[in-house]
Amino acid sequence: MLLRCWSAVFGLALSLCCAAAHAQDPFIAARQVSETLQPARQHADQEASVAKRLKALEAKTGRKPNILILLVDDMGWGDPGAFGGGTAIGAPTPAIDRIAREGLKLTSTYAQPTCTPTRAAMMTGRLPARTGLTRPTLTGERVLVSPWANEKSAAALLNESGYMTALSGKWHLGEAETDHPQQVGYDEYLGILGVLSEYTQGLDERRYPELVHNAERMAALRKLSNPAVMAARKGEKSRVVTRLDSLDKVAEIDQQFAAYSEDFIHRAAQAKKPFYLVHSFSRVHNDNFPAKDFKGKSPAANPYKDAVIEVDAIVERLMKKLKDEGIADNTLVFFTSDNGANEDAGSDGGFHPWRGGKGTTWEGGVRVPGIAYWPGMIKGGRESDGLFDLLDIFNTSIRLGGGKLPDDRYIDGVDQTSFLLADNGQSNREAVFMYSERNLTAMRWEEFKIHFKVFQTPIPGSNIDESVLVSAGLSPWVYNLYLDPKEQKSVGHRTFEWGLPRVVGLVGKHMETYRKYPMKDLGLIKPVQ
Repeated sequence: MLLRCWSAVFGLALSLCCAAAHAQDPFIAARQVSETLQPARQHADQEASVAKRLKALEAKTGRKPNILILLVDDMGWGDPGAFGGGTAIGAPTPAIDRIAREGLKLTSTYAQPTCTPTRAAMMTGRLPARTGLTRPTLTGERVLVSPWANEKSAAALLNESGYMTALSGKWHLGEAETDHPQQVGYDEYLGILGVLSEYTQGLDERRYPELVHNAERMAALRKLSNPAVMAARKGEKSRVVTRLDSLDKVAEIDQQFAAYSEDFIHRAAQAKKPFYLVHSFSRVHNDNFPAKDFKGKSPAANPYKDAVIEVDAIVERLMKKLKDEGIADNTLVFFTSDNGANEDAGSDGGFHPWRGGKGTTWEGGVRVPGIAYWPGMIKGGRESDGLFDLLDIFNTSIRLGGGKLPDDRYIDGVDQTSFLLADNGQSNREAVFMYSERNLTAMRWEEFKIHFKVFQTPIPGSNIDESVLVSAGLSPWVYNLYLDPKEQKSVGHRTFEWGLPRVVGLVGKHMETYRKYPMKDLGLIKPVQ
């Protein structure tokens, strides 16, 4: 079952390689330090230096650092000005650009191809194939098994270390009461349990006339969907804060989330306790209806671009709040997106210079903006192409918070603390493994992108709606992203023969981990798979 992602010939090569799995390939720098942890590159000098600096900071402040994750929904790699967009594409992003300029810009940050899998990966440090959260749930869909029944979130682990924990905004990781944020480690939350388009579909007659103008369908929708901003504290049942029964109310929800996050930051500062806050925007996922103060305010005067400048304004608000509370120099801020731009949404989607888009494992689907910002701890003006998987936020957060990683499950994330904080830090990650649901489709190693299964999209921009996933032939498709960043012509068997055994070895060891730590089935496997 585990080798179905390979052609028969390449599968044979994999099995031959695995026979010598214990031999250390001199091309591979990663080392295995535990059976339950992803092998990582070891940088002893940068690790020692960063450990010393963190100890000194804790002695000065009297507590562990705060962690603020700014997670945008569906923002393309090229949307922020710091990554080539901004003013040039009709949506200036001065606040995002500033933290990129004054922090560390990570040009090779990778997410999963859709939102729910990425969010699960960030919060558990585990690939979605392991947690079972392999795709987003849609209107009225319920999983057969609770995804959190035997998972441990970063919030829960940091809570045990004395952190105040909160989620502000989009959840989309389970709508059953047992799976809400306050039940899986967060002290509190305010946000939406599903995805924005689930709520706008029952309100927008222009986009969804066959639904809105059909009384029977609307009655059925109301039984399955609860369009509302919800809130709860640990131990409570979620309650409705705002019924999202009009597009005007939908338009203002990110302003609600921003006000809530500001208040949480203030309360944590007053309590003199470290905090872990995931600020999870509903923007810029379709359908975009910007808040009234931002409607038509972008140079492009387009709803998506207006939503981008609204995101930027909220980033500025939260950065100012940290500064006003006097805790900016004790807070790691990480800005990113949960997947690549949604090209299927047309003008209601984002921008990137890559091939493919959301829903695929071409660069356009999984390569996202990444910025790490921490005044006094992260040297300003840094830029790195070192590999960073959003899985790594889990391990890095637990390390910073003084928590302990679970040792009864496989953790796919890597601790990147020393990479982020060392002045000339190098990534501790050897490779990024990319999945479409339960299929291993591609990987990134060094500057190379290797595809074992490929998305073929006959109609450009229909990555979700009209793609097929097919196996590569005799050789995987290989692209040197420094020379061919758009992944246009494979050079696998001509210039990468020296690298193919490396790839085979890395994938072989990775797939072996499923023998003891198998994939989960929550009921999200499509019948045709």
